[in-house]
Amino acid sequence: MTTVFFDIDTQVDFVIPSGALYVPGSEAIIPAVVKLNRWAVEHGIALISTVDAHAEDDPEFRSWPAHCVAGTLGQRKPESTLVGQTVLSKQSVDCFTIPELPGLLDKLGAERCVVYGVVTEICVRFAAFGLLKTGRQVELVADAVKCLDESAAAAMLAEFTAAGGVVTAADEVCR
Repeated sequence: MTTVFFDIDTQVDFVIPSGALYVPGSEAIIPAVVKLNRWAVEHGIALISTVDAHAEDDPEFRSWPAHCVAGTLGQRKPESTLVGQTVLSKQSVDCFTIPELPGLLDKLGAERCVVYGVVTEICVRFAAFGLLKTGRQVELVADAVKCLDESAAAAMLAEFTAAGGVVTAADEVCR
């Protein structure tokens, strides 16, 4: 079974306490993200990383504080997470707005997708459910995601498993 790992939006503005739209406690998932990213590359598994890349006047900033402005330090991924992955930029919470993503999944022959990153109930949700809609097996790595709202994340995980998704852990994935 061909597997693809998805590192969703682990960017400085989200995962570092001084970031523009810091997700409280998200720096704690970085070791798991690093472990997963390195494991994927070491085992020849395709690794796709999504990143927000907003313009300075992005309409999204009406709903959220300015973050991940293209070309800024906050838009980058922490150096430790970079291992040669394919990085896809997006301007919305949904990675399926990236035109090349569906074709890339098909080209890679992705049958199983392992998802992790931030924010569980927002961007990770869109990735996980978008992948489920494609008919692929989708696993969400619970110790490599971080949420903003515990109850919304719990509801998302319940809906995800009810839809056929699997919740797993980094150690289980990296066996």
